[in-house]
Amino acid sequence: MKPFVAIIVLSWNGKELTLACLDSLLGLAYENAKILLVDNASTDGTVEAVRKRFGGSVEIIRNAANLGFARGNNAGIEEALRRNADFILLLNNDTVVDAMLIDHLVGAMVRSPGIGIAGPKIYYFDPPDRIWFAGGEVFLWRGTAKHAGIRRRDRGQYDEERDVGYVTGCALMVRRAVVESIGMLDPSYRAYFEDTDFCMRAKRAGFGIRYVPHGKVWHKISRSTGGQIGFRKISLKLRSTIRFFGRYARPYHWLTIPFFFAADAVRIAALVLSGRIRDASGEQP
Repeated sequence: MKPFVAIIVLSWNGKELTLACLDSLLGLAYENAKILLVDNASTDGTVEAVRKRFGGSVEIIRNAANLGFARGNNAGIEEALRRNADFILLLNNDTVVDAMLIDHLVGAMVRSPGIGIAGPKIYYFDPPDRIWFAGGEVFLWRGTAKHAGIRRRDRGQYDEERDVGYVTGCALMVRRAVVESIGMLDPSYRAYFEDTDFCMRAKRAGFGIRYVPHGKVWHKISRSTGGQIGFRKISLKLRSTIRFFGRYARPYHWLTIPFFFAADAVRIAALVLSGRIRDASGEQP
């Protein structure tokens, strides 16, 4: 029998996004998987709509409050472990997946037992051939972590499976042994870098992090190359950036990190002056 995969979809409102995501998951070719919807106290009827459309095909874990990304996913991970899942897939509710996604991710991890975390190629939903994620790398000297391939049209240039620095939590498969070894996502990150920190801890525990390009996901996020950046997002991301690099950068990395932080501050200031900051709750596409 194929390894058992628990698929955790975290939702907080976004009913229509969640329904579309679950629709795509029910089309998976993989035969030994269970979908767990972890709902962070949605108020838009998400839970009721999921029950009505999917019945017992989707199991719902309903949190009493919005626990955020890390704690919400951790509730799902705990349930997956109780069910003896071999692999756990964390998946954003604003995605749709290719039918062979699980087959490719599990296949790569079964072929290489040293891989602890794997992630697919992720595209923008519109246009569907523009890449959002093709592996991630951490640059300690710069104090940054970046997606490879972002905003580039897919011409097969990222079709090679390879080890990477991190996999995005948008679609992240983790081996049970990793969670048993290092624990779950760190909720001290209020937003951003939870996934990068998780991958860094896994690497330091001796597990490989693998980008698997033939697994495919489409992410419903704006593809604008400039976009509008909200003040709230900037604040949250800055806090998490400082926390992450404060944890992992060595003292000598801090000889250069401030210069790159300053360059980012200038870039953001330019966006403010150009009117491309939307409002306090705005999001960057």
